[in-house]
Amino acid sequence: QVQLVESGGGLVEPGGSLRLSCAASGSIFSPTIMGWYHQAPGEERELVATITNYGLTKYADSVKGRVTISRDNAKNTVYLEMNSLKPEDTTTYYCKVTIRSAVYWGQGTQVTVSS
Repeated sequence: QVQLVESGGGLVEPGGSLRLSCAASGSIFSPTIMGWYHQAPGEERELVATITNYGLTKYADSVKGRVTISRDNAKNTVYLEMNSLKPEDTTTYYCKVTIRSAVYWGQGTQVTVSS
């Protein structure tokens, strides 16, 4: 079993920055893909960014240039640095970890961009 603990969400003004963290613990075996998704009420959960344990990254077009995903393999932690935040970035962000064929989700952290 794998547990994911997310942190770093909150309220930020437009143009501001936030850094989300997701720490994984439990039965973690490489290789893994770690990533962030977001989901607005009534909408499907959508990709923000993913990163493999080799450092290969993938970003949604809507966040390219504003978001950086990184990970610390020794700590089994993935980070999402978000800059130039816009009101439309307001939603719940979920951490996802894929280990072989098993998928684990975090509980979600709310990001609100508002003045």
